[in-house]
Amino acid sequence: MKMFFPAVVIFFISLSASAQDKFSLGTGVDYSSGKYGGTTSIDIIYIPVTAKYEAENSFYKLTVPYISVTGTGTSSVIRGLGRSGLVMNSTSTTTNSGLGDVVASAGYNAYDSELFALDLVGNIKFGTADANKGLGTGYNDYSAQLDAYYILDKTTLFATAGYKIYGSPPGLSLSNAVYGTFGASRKLNNKTSIGAMYDQTQSPIVYGAGQSEFTVYLSEKIKPDLKVQVNVMKGFSSASPDYGGGVMITGYF
Repeated sequence: MKMFFPAVVIFFISLSASAQDKFSLGTGVDYSSGKYGGTTSIDIIYIPVTAKYEAENSFYKLTVPYISVTGTGTSSVIRGLGRSGLVMNSTSTTTNSGLGDVVASAGYNAYDSELFALDLVGNIKFGTADANKGLGTGYNDYSAQLDAYYILDKTTLFATAGYKIYGSPPGLSLSNAVYGTFGASRKLNNKTSIGAMYDQTQSPIVYGAGQSEFTVYLSEKIKPDLKVQVNVMKGFSSASPDYGGGVMITGYF
């Protein structure tokens, strides 16, 4: 938490240096539901506001979310982590909501050709979500990843390989973990594209299951500077929701 405000200042100073380049601002809503190895469902609503600057060979992104978690039980479920094992003193159905974990990202285009591109990306998840409400761990996480893209006519193949360092709150020991994504997108015309991807994350919890999720999405340019994307998701492990879906609208300036 102490690192959050200085880091955000530095982040926006970086943005101002590339203010003449492309800027986008987006928001939407994501809903997911799952039992996460328990007997009752946990419902999560996630509403992010995302700002992004794109320069010639780099990008900077900041996501500030609102999150709401509804469920029953004494063991909290944290978005992106699953059932953490942290005790929540409640045996009735409750809803907790508030500011989620703020995420800052910066990326650099290390290689770019007509058919292939490779980006180096660093991410910081600030522990701004209230741990007492079960909205997050209350600790920062750090990750680094490689994003690769291969273009085949109107189809783009993409993959991510990353490594995350988790901050461990009292009562919960989290190990560092690797994660990855692979998928494909295809342009149907100048306005519409579709895609699918599979995400897998190693469990940071000893003897816990890793996240395993499959997502399909549709993206539509309703104006030259306005895009809408909808998605549906299916989870395949006790660390992932059973299902989910969302919509995101992004404007470009």
